[in-house]
Amino acid sequence: MDSLRDIDLLIEASWVLPIEPAGALLENHAVAVDAGRIVDVLPSSDADNRFRARLHKVLDGQMLIPGLVNLHTHAAMSLFRGLADDLHLMDWLSKHIWPAEGRHVSEQFIYDGTLLACAEMLRGGITCFNDMYFFPEQAGRAALESGMRAVLGIVVIEFPTPYASDAQDYLRKGLSARDTLKNEPLLSFCMAPHAPYTVSDSSFEQIATLAEQLQLPVHIHAHEIEHEIHEHIKQHGVRPLERLRRLGLLGPELIAVHAVHLDDVEIALLAAQGCSVAHCPASNLKLASGFARLGDMLSAGINVGIGTDGAASNNRLDILEELRLAALVSKAVSGDAQTLPVHSALRMATLDGAKALGLDHSIGSLENGKYADIVAVNLAGAIEMSPCYDPVSHLVYAAGREHISHVWVQGKEVVSGGQLTTVDPRELVAKARSWQHKIAAND
Repeated sequence: MDSLRDIDLLIEASWVLPIEPAGALLENHAVAVDAGRIVDVLPSSDADNRFRARLHKVLDGQMLIPGLVNLHTHAAMSLFRGLADDLHLMDWLSKHIWPAEGRHVSEQFIYDGTLLACAEMLRGGITCFNDMYFFPEQAGRAALESGMRAVLGIVVIEFPTPYASDAQDYLRKGLSARDTLKNEPLLSFCMAPHAPYTVSDSSFEQIATLAEQLQLPVHIHAHEIEHEIHEHIKQHGVRPLERLRRLGLLGPELIAVHAVHLDDVEIALLAAQGCSVAHCPASNLKLASGFARLGDMLSAGINVGIGTDGAASNNRLDILEELRLAALVSKAVSGDAQTLPVHSALRMATLDGAKALGLDHSIGSLENGKYADIVAVNLAGAIEMSPCYDPVSHLVYAAGREHISHVWVQGKEVVSGGQLTTVDPRELVAKARSWQHKIAAND
């Protein structure tokens, strides 16, 4: 009697890094996938006796990891990559980015820019991104075309843009997009008030109510630069996080983006309230925002994920690079070389990011029943990867996105042999050049 179970996909690799249990590294293991979900993680020697796969991949010298989670980005801003560099944050925003958005942002801009970003992220092993930008329905459609998982922000800001006229208009349009896309399994939503300095008390109170009613995360820039905090104290009499606390925004659903300038009381407050932080080291460095107290946040028990920010302020949507920066900078800031060891860093970029988004039950680790969001990284053969004493250390300190060979999202292969399978890179580059000509003519 045939006892083999028929499945869609079996992937064998030299190593499997499941993330959970913490610190585990499985040698010569396989991941079995059926109907888009992981059905087993087992030794390769046992796989052939248990499963008959319609597609069987053997990846010698490679490591399987969960898909990377980009906890904060503005995907469509990939079309502004390099537009205004080497500037302070507020000059960058007020003199360049906001004016450029006023001239160019449209449904087509968002769709084309998000599709470009999705292609870049998938090639870098990012399978899920948390977005904060305009026209979320168009961003969602671009993510679906690329085969990528996305959490789309219901953006709220008080001043008009080409997308909406006021806070109520932003909310109405964002909630409408959520209603339109609510049945797409790769898409979910979060509330995305831009920042304490651009959102009113009444809007925040409404956002807190909606987040509780709809069970959505709240994704907000907070404490990014010292100037922001000083101006907030002048206007509101308290620091931004204290105002958010008084308005009922602090809790397990809050994702504080950047969180560079926190004092001891604020770190303790975020930890006590179960908040998450989206740490964006490259953007913090490029905009001279400062050095986040990552080691102190982790020691306090704050859930921290990794974000790239937008390509206009980074200029790469590359989580592996962010991981390396996060690990290196945190050691220098703390004065302790043991701050953020490699297993903890990879957890931040996978399961901890998923937890911040309320998705840790379905993605973020290679466990039975979770969606098959899987990345294969080639750790063998290349000069810059040789020799390899510790594969996990290599992944953080030596590997780059060029070493990613395969990516699956919900069991569908979206990168194969380093090449995108869902979109044509040549078309994306041509569209980007067309937008460059339009934008450069005015900016």
